[in-house]
Amino acid sequence: MIPRTVPTWQTKSWQEELSDLIQDPAILLERLQLGPEWLKPALDASIHFPLRATESYVSRIRPGDPQDPLLLQILPLAEELKPAPDYQKDPLEEARFTPVPGLVHKYQSRVLLVAATQCAINCRYCFRRHFPYEEHQLSRPEWLAALDYIRRAPEINEVILSGGDPLSLSDKQLGWLVENIGNIPHIKRLRIHSRYPIILPSRITPELLKAIHHPRLKTVMVMHCNHAQEIDGNVHDAVKAMRGADILVLNQAVLLKKINDNSRILATLSESLFDAGVLPYYLHLLDKVQGAAHFAVAEDRARELYGELLTLLPGFLVPKLVRETPDEGSKTPIPPL
Repeated sequence: MIPRTVPTWQTKSWQEELSDLIQDPAILLERLQLGPEWLKPALDASIHFPLRATESYVSRIRPGDPQDPLLLQILPLAEELKPAPDYQKDPLEEARFTPVPGLVHKYQSRVLLVAATQCAINCRYCFRRHFPYEEHQLSRPEWLAALDYIRRAPEINEVILSGGDPLSLSDKQLGWLVENIGNIPHIKRLRIHSRYPIILPSRITPELLKAIHHPRLKTVMVMHCNHAQEIDGNVHDAVKAMRGADILVLNQAVLLKKINDNSRILATLSESLFDAGVLPYYLHLLDKVQGAAHFAVAEDRARELYGELLTLLPGFLVPKLVRETPDEGSKTPIPPL
C-alpha cells in the first residue's frame, strides 16, 4: 500500500505524469493557494501560448507566494500581451537558417535538429514560443532528408537535439534517431538540450540512457535550470544516472528579471549545480521574443552582475554570459563591467 504521505504524482511513471500535465490556470492557482485575481490574466495570456507544467515541478513552488521564482517561469501573466518594440516572434531568425524541415544550420560545424514539437513545460520566456512547430512535425522520409543533409556536409561534426524538448520522444524514436546520427562518419558529438532532467527527472531511465548512447559518439546533456530551488533530490538522482552513463552534464540558464537577477542567487545556482554534478555552461541574455519583455534585464545590469559573480565563485563555476544574434557565427560573449 502507498503511504498517505507520498504525493500521488510521485507514484506515476514518467509517461503517466507527462499525460497528466497541469494545463488549466485555475487548477494551478488553486494548488498554489493564489487568489482569483490571477485567473483572468492567466487565461488571457495562455490563449496563444498555453500553460503546461509537470506535477514534479509545481511541487517545488512555494504555496501562497505569487513571486516564487519557479512560479514566475510558468504562470501566464497580463504583461505577455503588451507589444514591445524590438521584440519579435522569431528573434533569432531561425527560419533563415532552415535548409530542410526540422533542421537549423546556423553555425558552421554543428546543426540543430528540432527533434520534438512540444515540451512538458511552457517556460514563459521561451524564444520559440511562436515557433511554427506544425511545419516541423517530421515524417520518417523527412527525418531521412534531414539526416541526408548532414551526411552531405562534412564540415558538420556535432548534432544538437532540441525542440520543443527532444526527451518528449519515446525511447524507440530517440534510439532510431541516435543510431542514424551515429552512422554518419564525420559526426563526433551528440548534444541534447533538455529541460526534462529538471522538470521531469523521472524521464532519465536506464532505457532512455541506452537509447541515447552510441558507442562512437560523445554525448553531452545540456539541461536548463535557472534557480537553485529547481534542484531537488530527484534531480540529483537523474544527474547521477547520466554521469554514470558517461554523459557530460552541463547547464544553461537565462538571466531573468525577478527570478535570478541577483549575484547571490546566481552564485547559489552554480554551487547547487556543481553539488549535483553539473557544470555551469551559459548564462544567456534574454532573447527578444514577443511576449517576454517583462523578463528582460538591462545589459549594463547583466554585466554588473557578471562582475560580481566572478568575485563570488571560482572560475570553473562561472557560466559564460552570452547573447545570441542572428548573423553571428557563434554566441557573443558579454564582458563584465
